[in-house]
Amino acid sequence: MIIAVDGPAASGKGTIAKALARHYKLPHLDTGLLYRAVALTVRRLDLDAEKEADAVAACGFDDLTLADPALRTDEIGQLASVVSAHPLVRAALLQRQKRFAHQEGGAVLDGRDIGTVIAPDATAKLFVKATPQVRAQRRHAELKMHGSTVSFDKVLADIRARDARDSGRSAAPLVQAPDAVTLDTSFLSIEASVQRAVEIVEAARAG
Repeated sequence: MIIAVDGPAASGKGTIAKALARHYKLPHLDTGLLYRAVALTVRRLDLDAEKEADAVAACGFDDLTLADPALRTDEIGQLASVVSAHPLVRAALLQRQKRFAHQEGGAVLDGRDIGTVIAPDATAKLFVKATPQVRAQRRHAELKMHGSTVSFDKVLADIRARDARDSGRSAAPLVQAPDAVTLDTSFLSIEASVQRAVEIVEAARAG
């Protein structure tokens, strides 16, 4: 069983994907971490994220990079949105994600293009969303917890800029797959969001 969880930044898709992986005892991949690892490698090698060749050169990162706490910083998140717009970067990471999705027994993956590009054959597809204001509040609270002093307005502006980049890029843009079920978490608790996600997956399995 493959479960595809897509949606914009800070929509709650990562939390939901992890909960679904626990519930169904499946391996989980946050595909955004791959792009964050490229971004972090670009930064550490002093390369230019805007240049496709530089970003591609950073795609050979070691798997240990995926556990680096620096991946979670807002700066790397912004850079990840830049490098992920390069078609050759997406191509370089495509097979890595497809292999994970199609391993024996299945998997849960979350990202921007799981249901449309990585696993269009997924058993269940969820598109998790929330309003930009709610997503900015969540991200702002998370950053504050990690000691950041960035303002709410800056976080909201960054969320909107990322949405525009992710939806407007030519390579695998953020779009809802026609057969994905929308899950709006704007006014749902984590528990209610996860419960609804399980219901969506069960309906897909039954159908």
